[in-house]
Amino acid sequence: MALNVEEEVVRLKEEIQRLGQPQDDGSYKVKFGVLFNDDRCANLFEALVGTLRAAKKRKVVKYDGELLLQGVHDNVEIILLPPTDTAA
Repeated sequence: MALNVEEEVVRLKEEIQRLGQPQDDGSYKVKFGVLFNDDRCANLFEALVGTLRAAKKRKVVKYDGELLLQGVHDNVEIILLPPTDTAA
């Protein structure tokens, strides 16, 4: 069963928190290769790169570049931004 984009972004946040390292500012960091090669993520996301792009567009995560490719971009850090109080 396919998830809608909003549900996938919520799941992505959960997976980054599970696999990533918490930072002092409330954000989490994880390398793209860790996410891409995780079995649970592979089963959850049909298109991890697409979900990351959707999350970036919504300012939920940030990372360098537009299109991440497995192998080439394994060391790119994905940063899950801390929640803001301005979300309505």
